[in-house]
Amino acid sequence: MTRDAQQAPAPVSLGQAFWYWLKLGFVSFGGPTGQIAMMHQDLVETRRWISEKRFLHALNYCMLLPGPEATQLATYIGWMMHRSRGGLVAGVLFVLPSMFILMALTWIYLAFGKVPLVAGILYGIKPAVTAIVVFAAYRIGSRALKNATLWTISAAAFVAIFAFKLPFPYIVLAAGVIGMAGGRLAPAQFVTGGGHGAAGRRYGAAIIDDDTPTPAHARFAWSRLIGYSVVGLALWAGAMAALYASYGWEGTLTQIGWFFTKAALLTFGGAYAVLPYVYQGGVETYGWLSPAQMIDGLALGETTPGPLIMIVTYVGFVGGWTKHLFGADAASLLWAGVAGGAVATFFTFLPSYLFILIGGPLVEATHGDLNFTAPLTGITAAVVGVILNLAVFFAWHVLWPAGFGGNFEWFPAIIGLIAFIALFRYQAGIIPVILACAAAGLAYTWVF
Repeated sequence: MTRDAQQAPAPVSLGQAFWYWLKLGFVSFGGPTGQIAMMHQDLVETRRWISEKRFLHALNYCMLLPGPEATQLATYIGWMMHRSRGGLVAGVLFVLPSMFILMALTWIYLAFGKVPLVAGILYGIKPAVTAIVVFAAYRIGSRALKNATLWTISAAAFVAIFAFKLPFPYIVLAAGVIGMAGGRLAPAQFVTGGGHGAAGRRYGAAIIDDDTPTPAHARFAWSRLIGYSVVGLALWAGAMAALYASYGWEGTLTQIGWFFTKAALLTFGGAYAVLPYVYQGGVETYGWLSPAQMIDGLALGETTPGPLIMIVTYVGFVGGWTKHLFGADAASLLWAGVAGGAVATFFTFLPSYLFILIGGPLVEATHGDLNFTAPLTGITAAVVGVILNLAVFFAWHVLWPAGFGGNFEWFPAIIGLIAFIALFRYQAGIIPVILACAAAGLAYTWVF
């Protein structure tokens, strides 16, 4: 270790942190795994804002929470460095660029989606998305399903949602209860060994180092816990009350706010875990979008920076657009989409920020292992089955777009198989796979 590495870097101002988080919001491709790896390289290895041990300690807490773990990790680090303002700056900037980019792409999709150029691109992307979801089920399952008990929970979840159409929240609740009971009765069956390993590397002294005392603002105090809880509840209730007063309880924007509040509390296991719930609500219950539009939305979400859970912005945008909230002319449709996307984003991410500001001091007070993993283990096992159901749903609509009685689409089947092999065998990145499949779909539609 060099002499420079033995000295902690100079303190970072909130202004400097602002520009870093803004840049990260524009380049954070690769899903949560890629985003966490990018933050680790930047903040632990290069800039040394936080040590490896403290980084992983924060990450393990974020993994236990509902919500997008990469967003919450950025919020946590920003909060540790610059109090509540720093946490909100990091969390909001991690999301905001993606929200605007996705809104623009969604508008292009809805306004020009039937143009041959766009249609051809989507024809190739859809089977790639199916392969990505199948690969996600494999990746999570290979890490989470360590014994017959967890395999059984996963299989039961698949049957429950595929055959019996059981709502996603009930599956999560049941899996959590099973995990809680199993953690007491058969703890060995619900130990996953931790997904992130131990903190065993040193990259030099950090601003927030292993032995850096917890700053005053990050220490637990009942006044802070109650204060943040009251402010958060007031923000949520105020926004819901404004929507209710303007549009009534059955209004589309009110229902978007209520639905995504529930979704925000059910996203254990990452974005792929909540997609089935968003599908059930957005497609089957409220009719905000069609099955084909849901698949297209995931394709757009995979190709934009920011957390994959940003697909909620797409669903809200399409919901506002299709319900003609402000009229049927082009400008009214655009503003209806923007309103729906903004409402969905606000109600999805508000709980994530509050979980950090409220729960962070409790974590910093322990610096020990979190002993609440058994319910999460049960939920994660169920999530594998739910994601597999989502893959079946996507494959069905991509390969038999007219239903099982219609023609089988052989070209998407080939593209999907090649995409899965590229992901599984050659560890290809998601963005290159999607771009290659988009090009293949465009070429095919031009030729045939």
